[in-house]
Amino acid sequence: MGYGCCSGGGFEMDRKYISKDEKIEMLKEYKESLEKEIEGVKERMKELEKG
Repeated sequence: MGYGCCSGGGFEMDRKYISKDEKIEMLKEYKESLEKEIEGVKERMKELEKG
């Protein structure tokens, strides 16, 4: 899916109108991306705490 750069938090599609199902799928993908980011932050914090 093509996402716009900065509209609505960075996960909106380039089209003006999207279906409810498309919006739900985009939000699921965005949530997954955020969860991966959180894991990366946790790993980095552990590295810094050791060193």
